Amino acid sequence: MTATFIKRPDQDGAAEAEAAGLRWLREASDAVVEVHDVTPHALSITRVDTVHPTAAAARQAGRELARIHDAGAPAFGSPPSGWDGPNFIGTQRQECTPTADWATFYTEQRVLPFARAAHLRGNLDAPGLQLVERASASIGGTPAEVWGTTPARIHGDLWTGNLLFSAGGPVFIDPAAHGGHRETDLAMLALFGAPHLEEIRAGYQEIAQLPEGWLEYTPVHQLHPLAVHALTHGPSYGHALVETARATLDLLR
Repeated sequence: MTATFIKRPDQDGAAEAEAAGLRWLREASDAVVEVHDVTPHALSITRVDTVHPTAAAARQAGRELARIHDAGAPAFGSPPSGWDGPNFIGTQRQECTPTADWATFYTEQRVLPFARAAHLRGNLDAPGLQLVERASASIGGTPAEVWGTTPARIHGDLWTGNLLFSAGGPVFIDPAAHGGHRETDLAMLALFGAPHLEEIRAGYQEIAQLPEGWLEYTPVHQLHPLAVHALTHGPSYGHALVETARATLDLLR
């Protein structure tokens, strides 16, 4: 009998949203944790007994992440197939409106809403918000071909705590799944210190080759998680968001 773990999110729709995301991602990889049952306020998934991550398991995680991304999405901002309820990252709701180009989706639905909310909460000062707004305008003003035109099926909240390692290999949990840019997941793994990160990247590129110089754009993709954390975790992340916005402006000048 499979051991299960039950999550009981406080937010209305969060359990069902997570279940929809997990099932959508799992269509592409068995490395995504399996959903056993879901109700409006509870989610039952396979329990993951974790082990110390190895380089080989990290490389496999990269391969599986590439397979998930390659499954694609109808548009940037597309929610999981069949799900028309709210989308969450952690405890925070976020918009998921299908959009033709990535820069518009990313700045208007991911970066700016959280940066402005962080400012209202007092965790990001006015000059800092202005810098984030300038960085967002710079992203939007960059030729679309720089960002690519093919939406990936992304995890959307891939910090290191949402990539577990079991005796059987890597396990992805707790997504904010949507159609997005494949480098966003990789940038979040880098931001929060995933183990054996170079092996994850190497495994990824065994399946899906990334363009030359892709790592230079990592700060762009870290604006969203930093804006979320500036809202939820305080001014220290507001400072980190400002520095990353400055790096984005320097990159895209």
